[in-house]
Amino acid sequence: MDNLISSKEWQKLAEMDLMSAEYLLDMRPVPFEIICYHCQQSAEKYLKGYLVLHGMNPPKTHDLNQLQVLCSSISDNFVEIADQCSDLTAYGIQPRYPTQLVLEERDMQEALVSAKSNSDFIIIMIGQRITKE
Repeated sequence: MDNLISSKEWQKLAEMDLMSAEYLLDMRPVPFEIICYHCQQSAEKYLKGYLVLHGMNPPKTHDLNQLQVLCSSISDNFVEIADQCSDLTAYGIQPRYPTQLVLEERDMQEALVSAKSNSDFIIIMIGQRITKE
């Protein structure tokens, strides 16, 4: 059950990232880049938590596409979130550094929807794994 404990730790961090993104919505001006970054981080940590639950050591990467493929090797159902992972991947690096990346409110709203969708999906997948044990 050590994998379950570690997975829950990843989940807790993922939840905090998503809550942080939602909290920042009240800032003025709204920090679109930072919210998108937290959305990506939340998805990344949920995916890594799923891998840990299944005894895999997650790679040190911010590439959600790569993590989604690894999760798909455990469950074919992960194809359902491939688009959301792809949409969020760019926010893992670019918003952290001064670049020409220009994000708009629409980008931020889409990132929040993708992050919540990933969160809901992975929580269900983790729940199914736990009930099988």
